[in-house]
Amino acid sequence: MSKKKIITGVFLILLIVAAFIGYKIAGPAVSAKKETYFYIKTGETLETVKQNLVSQKIITGKAWFNRVAGWLKYTVVKPGRYEIKDGMSLLALAKMLRNGKQAPVKLVLVKERTKELFAGKMGKKFDTECDSLQMINFLNNNDSLKRFGIDTSTVMAIVMPYTYEITWNSSPGKIVQQFYTAYKKFWTEERKVKADSLRLTPLQVSVLASIVEEETNKKADKYNIASTYLNRLKIGMKLQADPTVKFVTRNFQLGRITGVHLKLESPYNTYLNTGLPPGPICTPSVESIEAVLNAPKTDYLFFVASYKFDGSTIFTSNYTDHTKYVKLFHAEQNRRSDSLKKLKAK
Repeated sequence: MSKKKIITGVFLILLIVAAFIGYKIAGPAVSAKKETYFYIKTGETLETVKQNLVSQKIITGKAWFNRVAGWLKYTVVKPGRYEIKDGMSLLALAKMLRNGKQAPVKLVLVKERTKELFAGKMGKKFDTECDSLQMINFLNNNDSLKRFGIDTSTVMAIVMPYTYEITWNSSPGKIVQQFYTAYKKFWTEERKVKADSLRLTPLQVSVLASIVEEETNKKADKYNIASTYLNRLKIGMKLQADPTVKFVTRNFQLGRITGVHLKLESPYNTYLNTGLPPGPICTPSVESIEAVLNAPKTDYLFFVASYKFDGSTIFTSNYTDHTKYVKLFHAEQNRRSDSLKKLKAK
């Protein structure tokens, strides 16, 4: 065999070997279903990561991954939530894990009523890295909250109803920092000036807006409800807001507030205490906050749901008219209740 043929043969063999190695490194090697995520918990070792990749059937074995990890000098494990795409290469997988390129958790917040319920929700979203106990402990710690200018009563005021993207292994402090950043961005100078003209701080606006939020879903009524409560605050009249009493009971399905409920001792009971409660009774929508900041000038001091049960609200400026509409509302409420009872009895 000629020297030329030998060289050619060796070259072909090397080419085949190189192609094989290249395929193993850069070719499709990862198996995953749609929206598969690989979680690395804080404290896990590289060996544990590799074992989990195999046990979860993301890769078929550790041998080639070990080689790629060695070439990339992947030695420091970065905890997080990583999106695994079907057909990705070992090179892409190892690079992603080495660089800590996480897939953030999408957190959609609409209305949160209590710190406890909120902490439970966060625990489900972030599992072992930030469980519900860690979150509630943080929310109940004034020392932790001090840097945000809030306390354990006002903390939920900064939880704006947005969609957040949060890394899975974030600490409670980092998560609250994201809420605070969004809150500070919302409170522009223009909004601060409006709050100041009402003699309220941004936090107090959020507290009042939380009551407005729980009173109605109708945008038009929100502005007049906000105006009514602002008028009461101005003259030192108790807010007497039913939603604050419901918040005290923690029974958010409570359909009717009775005299027993009105006597419940709590700083949140605005039938017993003058002024705003110490914190929000839910996380208000931007719409409710704007309703407070842009409330119309009225002489309303009272309001009640319409006796027509059409979702509207009747506003009045004197107690006599208010009492009349309250009686009409209760009469219709009782009539509907009696009709329902008779229907169930048949």
